[in-house]
Amino acid sequence: MHVPDGFINAPVSVAAGVVAAAAVAVGLRGARHELEERAAPLAGLVAAFIFAVQMLNFPVAAGTSGHLLGGALAAILVGPFTGVLCVSVVLLMQGILFADGGLTALGVNITVMAVVTTVVAYAVFRSLVKLLPRKRRSITVSAFLAALISVPAAAAAFTLVYAIGGTTDVPIGRVLTAMVGVHVLIGIGEAAITALTVGAVIAVRPDLVYGARGLTAPLKLRVNGELVDTPAGAAPATGPAPAAAARSHRKVWLAGLATSLVLAGVVSFYASASPDGLEKVAADKGIDAEVEDHAAADSPLADYGVEGLGDARMSGGLAGVIGVGVTVVAGTGVFWAVRRRRTPDAQAGPGSAQAGPGSAQAGPGSPQAGKSV
Repeated sequence: MHVPDGFINAPVSVAAGVVAAAAVAVGLRGARHELEERAAPLAGLVAAFIFAVQMLNFPVAAGTSGHLLGGALAAILVGPFTGVLCVSVVLLMQGILFADGGLTALGVNITVMAVVTTVVAYAVFRSLVKLLPRKRRSITVSAFLAALISVPAAAAAFTLVYAIGGTTDVPIGRVLTAMVGVHVLIGIGEAAITALTVGAVIAVRPDLVYGARGLTAPLKLRVNGELVDTPAGAAPATGPAPAAAARSHRKVWLAGLATSLVLAGVVSFYASASPDGLEKVAADKGIDAEVEDHAAADSPLADYGVEGLGDARMSGGLAGVIGVGVTVVAGTGVFWAVRRRRTPDAQAGPGSAQAGPGSAQAGPGSPQAGKSV
């Protein structure tokens, strides 16, 4: 759903840029309360994983494909404020390096793909978690439904922006029907990817899933090769548990990075070549009449290929690997910087690494004293 240059007029693009900048500023402030020591590198990994999976367009209808937006996945794994930043980092890397999504439309893309998807998905997710039984399966089901709803919500948000600032005269009712219709189908794929990923992380390290914090099922840690319950209210263990948790965290990070590299470097070659939902609707309804060439069209990585490499498989794979590497470095750097700027209140408050709910030492989602799914 990357909006190119020329779809939205200049005044509305500027206004969307202001909204996006404000949302990122709020995200930076809110992420200080969400990011603890172990969460900063995980957030960078989530951004890289979203970048990789967005390269995997899947067919949804005749001549149409879709790809992950990632707002629901990011919000559930690392928190809604950090989730907005994760998707924003991905969109920035894609726009600057790969000429994917217009630079003048960056504000529109962040507003629609990062802010709307994250806010809608996390609101739906939290509502469902409160209603469903407090079990691991409820997290996965809630993640599925939240992701499913977030995609057509983003499509509707784009239609609203286009209704205000579209550069062509097209009946908005037709655009809305087409956009929401195709993105409901894309949402099914988004929901499946989100639920599978969240379920996989919960199965290994449930304490790393932000959206699963505070549930009643005891957290299990692998200590000396055995899974043991972490008792609620217990003092921090002095044995091998902290070291085991750290090793488990590193394994999750390395496994996630390896998966991202394989998806972007190998599996992406087999992605659908059909236009995505927005491209298809734009071509069918004529809203792309004023589309402009991308300002970074001459980038050596434009269109997810390495300039000068004649082999399409190698060119696309190498571009994907570079994209994952750049995104994980940029994302982790941003999130470490945000974490280092945490105030004393943030360090001791809710979601902190010292004393708050979901913290690494005493919170309900912690690996030492709290409870998680």
